Amino acid sequence: MSQIEIGRLLRASTTGCVVGCKVANHSVLSFGEMVVVPLDEKITIYGLIYEINIDDDGLVRQLATAENINPAVIEDNRVNRSVPLEVSALFLGHSQGVKILHSLPPRPPLSLDAIYPLTETQVIEFTRAGHFGYFRHILRDPDLPIAEILSAHIRNVASVQAKHHPEWIQDATREIITLLRDDYATLNSVLNALADIDQYK
Repeated sequence: MSQIEIGRLLRASTTGCVVGCKVANHSVLSFGEMVVVPLDEKITIYGLIYEINIDDDGLVRQLATAENINPAVIEDNRVNRSVPLEVSALFLGHSQGVKILHSLPPRPPLSLDAIYPLTETQVIEFTRAGHFGYFRHILRDPDLPIAEILSAHIRNVASVQAKHHPEWIQDATREIITLLRDDYATLNSVLNALADIDQYK
C-alpha cells in the first residue's frame, strides 16, 4: 500500500474493529472518513470511522491540573510519548480481487494488521459499486449517532464524487429516505444533519 498507515488493529470482529494510533497521525483521521484493511492478497476490507477516543493516563492527569505548562512539555507529551489514541471503525464491505461487495468480510482481520485511509479512487470505486448496499451496515446499530455518521460520510464522499459523479449526493439522499421511510424520527434526524452540509445550503 502506498498510503500513510493510520495505525494497527487492537481488536476486531466481522462487523468492525478498534485501531491503536499515534497522536502524530491524528491529523489524517476524521470522523466519517473511510479506511481500508488489507486482509490478504485477495481480500480487502472497507470501513468507516465512527469514533475517535483519546484516553488519559497518570501523567496527562497531572499535567491537566498543573499551572503554566511549558508548551514544549505538551508537545513532548503528544509526540514522544505513546498517548492512548483509539479509533473505532464499522466494516462496510470488502473486495475479492477486483470485485467490490457491500457485504461483511468472510473473517475479521488479525491483531496488529495495518489500517490505511482510502485514496480518492478507492472512495469512488467503493461508493459507486452496487446501490448503496453498505448503508445498511451504518443503520444497523441504533446506539450509534447514525445521523452524524451518515452526514459526515456523505460530506466526505461528496467532495470527492463531485468531480466525477455530481449526482451521487442526490442519489445517496434518496436512498437514505427510502431506507428510513418507516422510521420518521431517525430520518428527520439524518435530514437535519444533512442540511448542515454546504452542498445543501
